[in-house]
Amino acid sequence: MEIKRIAINTGGGDAPGLNAVIRAIVLAAVQRGWECVGIRDGYNGLLMPEKYPEGGLMPLTPDVVRGITHLGGTILGTTNRGNPLAYPVLGEDGQYHEVDRSDELLDKFAEHKLDALVAIGGDGSLSIAGALAEKGLRVVGVPKTIDNDLDHTVATFG
Repeated sequence: MEIKRIAINTGGGDAPGLNAVIRAIVLAAVQRGWECVGIRDGYNGLLMPEKYPEGGLMPLTPDVVRGITHLGGTILGTTNRGNPLAYPVLGEDGQYHEVDRSDELLDKFAEHKLDALVAIGGDGSLSIAGALAEKGLRVVGVPKTIDNDLDHTVATFG
């Protein structure tokens, strides 16, 4: 399957350099003829699109990412509470329960014709991305941590 459209997300805490990485991914993808979209707030943009009046996906073009490298945080937003494998859902009993929504998330990738994911994050975010890859999603992980606690990396940004 040829890649035509990729999604980018950021997970975990904010760290310096997130927007620079997003920009670099978009510029490299455009050179390959790929379209890019950003998923807002980790995976929440796909799992809760109604939360975003402007839509849960943000089109990412060279014009959109021009001038973002000096901005703090991430233009996509981020969360450390949006694990699709253990997603908090309010039950009929008024309590939150963790539900596996990963298959629903993969359906959303198909619905939006997203061929691959570039996940930018730390150990938790990349573990989620790894689980999605095991379910068949094409994934590239970009390690980001302020704790320097990722195996098989000498150093990461953040």
